[in-house]
Amino acid sequence: MIEIRIHGRGGQGAVIASQIIAEAAFREGMHVQAFPSFGSERRGAPVAAFVRLDREPVLIRTEIYEPDGLIVLDQSLITQKLVDVTQGVKDDAWVLVNSAHEPAEFSHLGSFQIATVDASRIAIEHRLGSITSPIVNTAILGALSELTGLVSLDSLGEAIRATVPIKAEANVAAAVEAARRVRVLAARGVGR
Repeated sequence: MIEIRIHGRGGQGAVIASQIIAEAAFREGMHVQAFPSFGSERRGAPVAAFVRLDREPVLIRTEIYEPDGLIVLDQSLITQKLVDVTQGVKDDAWVLVNSAHEPAEFSHLGSFQIATVDASRIAIEHRLGSITSPIVNTAILGALSELTGLVSLDSLGEAIRATVPIKAEANVAAAVEAARRVRVLAARGVGR
């Protein structure tokens, strides 16, 4: 089973991102589960969403405490230490951060495989959200597809079209662009 935790802020699309990943994986024959966790339900507040993918039925019904992968939609959650995004993350996990910075800037997070993509810039280029509040979820999922291979870019595009009612083609284009622009720092062999 692959377990993914998504951290973001209200309004960035973390919940929809989890649904899109689940839809794409379902289209590829996997059993899936996607669900959110909210603190204070307001725009800009930290939120988390969870996704489980498996070739066998998914029977667990709890939050994900030891994810195999982590998506961070807003790097300020890390830099301002608002949430311990790496809490419980497995040592051999991958971490994908929406950031204009190189992955090495986040090597302090641990011995993970770290990747970055400037999903905010890509979202702005594709007019997803506004300049001050870009909606980055579909862009970062393109980077996820390239980084992990968990779902194909084709399945991801189909899932975006099925899940996102507005600007579906712009969202697909943002995902494709992010897949081309993701930067990866391989996991280091040292503990956290």
